[in-house]
Amino acid sequence: MREGQPGRDWEPAGLAEVVALFSKTPCPWWVAGGYAVELAVGRPFREHDDIDVLLLRQDQLAVQEVLTEWEWWAAYPPGSLRRWLSGELLPVGVHDVWCRPGPGAPWRIQVMLDEAEGETWVSRRDGRVRRPVERLGATAADGTPFLAPEVQLFYKAKAPRPKDAQDFAEVLPHLGREARAWLAEALSVVYGPHPWVEILQNREGS
Repeated sequence: MREGQPGRDWEPAGLAEVVALFSKTPCPWWVAGGYAVELAVGRPFREHDDIDVLLLRQDQLAVQEVLTEWEWWAAYPPGSLRRWLSGELLPVGVHDVWCRPGPGAPWRIQVMLDEAEGETWVSRRDGRVRRPVERLGATAADGTPFLAPEVQLFYKAKAPRPKDAQDFAEVLPHLGREARAWLAEALSVVYGPHPWVEILQNREGS
């Protein structure tokens, strides 16, 4: 492990704490991961091992401005953590940042960085998958911004775990026609045959 890689214990921040912290930045940001799916569904339905926030790479330094007294560690493939220095711009290919209040503290927040070209979001998984930034997320009734569930499901679909399958099943009734069509096309383009595509298409025809 490089640079005395710290431990990997997590004690995730609560959703309200994350919202209070990131509401300080004028940059667009979205609650991501399982919490985003729950916000789309409108109720909690499972436990969470961590909490994720998505920002565009061009706005990455907002993390340091929001979490001023925290430690930030960038996750470098294939699995090493390196201290993220103040004012440093992380290179493409590094898209996860682990954040904790101080040395020895458990990790509280994971920040994910995604790409954009102008006003268009570009998936880091495959550049053919794109969407206007203004349609990348949605807003909960309490004002919390969250990643659109079809986009979150696209990322979860690469190697779905039981909790990803649960997220898909829970949010499926809440996906509109456009969202289902977008997700089915994105999955087909990137992954080829995928079990979720048939389910999405069958719901489209029902």
